[in-house]
Amino acid sequence: MHFYLGLLLLGFGVTFGLMVPFINFLFKMKFTRKNESGEIRKGAPPAYYKIKEMQASKPMLVTGGGILVSLVVMVIFAVMSGVMSAQGRLFSGHPFWGELAMIFFTFIGFGLLGLYDDLIKIFGFAKTGFFGLRMRHKFMIQWILATVAAGILYWWLGIDILNIPGLGYFDLGILMIPMAAFLIVTFANAFDITDGLDGLSCGLLMICLLAFWMISLRDLDHILLLFIAVWVGSLLAYLFFNVYPARIMLGNVGGLAFGATLAVIGLLSGKTVALLVIGGIFLAEGATSMLQLLSKKFMKRRLFPIAPLHHWLQLVGWEEPKIVARAWLAGLILAIFGVWLAVL
Repeated sequence: MHFYLGLLLLGFGVTFGLMVPFINFLFKMKFTRKNESGEIRKGAPPAYYKIKEMQASKPMLVTGGGILVSLVVMVIFAVMSGVMSAQGRLFSGHPFWGELAMIFFTFIGFGLLGLYDDLIKIFGFAKTGFFGLRMRHKFMIQWILATVAAGILYWWLGIDILNIPGLGYFDLGILMIPMAAFLIVTFANAFDITDGLDGLSCGLLMICLLAFWMISLRDLDHILLLFIAVWVGSLLAYLFFNVYPARIMLGNVGGLAFGATLAVIGLLSGKTVALLVIGGIFLAEGATSMLQLLSKKFMKRRLFPIAPLHHWLQLVGWEEPKIVARAWLAGLILAIFGVWLAVL
C-alpha cells in the first residue's frame, strides 16, 4: 500500500509543480472560454439567461486542465507499469497488455476527441465551418471508440460476465460488447455534462476512484491500483486550482476521457452494478439533460426549467459552493454503498 500512496504523491507533486506554468501557457495561447450574458439562443427560456448571467459574472478562465492531467497520468503510468512489469510486480486477473491497451485506448481516444471539440469552440472554427463535425458525427465517433474498447474487453480480456449482487453471475456472451459500449458512452457524456461548476465533476470523480481503489485492492488488480493511484494524485493537484473560485477548467479533453475511463475501470473490475451506484451523481446529471432533450423533441415542452441538475439547483437559489459540497457528500454516500455492494 505504501508504494501506491507514494505514486499518488508523485502524481500530485508533478501536476502541482506544472500547473501554474501550464495555466500561464494556456493564457498566452488564448486557450480561454468566457460565457457572455448577451448571447442570443433561439427559443431559450428565461432560466437559461439567468444562468448565463451567473456565469458571465465569473472572471475569464483558461480551459484545458484535462490536457495536463492526462499527460502526467499517462506518462507516469506508462513508465511505472513498464518498470513494475520488468520486476515481476504487476499482477492482475486479466492479460497484462490487454488491460493496458483498454486503459490507454480509452483515455487517449476520448481525450483526442475532446481536444478537437475544444479547439473548434475556442478558436471559433465552428462558426467558419472549418473542419467541423456536427453533434451527431461526434456522437458516432464516441460509439466507434467505445465499441473498440468493448471489443478489447470481450475478445482480448475475455470478460463477458455480469455480476448482479444478490442474484449471481450472468454470461452475456457477445452482448457484453454493446452493453460495455453503452456504459462507456453514457459515462463520457454524463461526466462532461456534470463539469459545469467549480470543483464539481473532478471532486466527484476522485471519490469514485477512491472507491474503486478499495475494490481493486481487495481484488489485487495491481494495474488498476497503479493507474488509479497516479490519477487520484493528479486530480488532487488539479482540484487545488479548480475549486471555487476556479482558475482553470477541465475542458472537453478531460470531460470525455475521464468519464469514459471511469466506466472502463468499473468494467475491468467486474463491478458493473457498483459502477452505476458509485457514479450515480454523474448519471443523475446526464439523465436530467437527456430527459430535457427528449421532452423538447417529442412533447414540444421542457420537463425542467433548465437542465442539467446543478443548473436547476442554481436557479432555485443554491450557491455554487453549497451545490458542490452537497454533491460531494451525496457522492461519498453512494461510493460507500457501491463498495458495500461490490464486496457482497
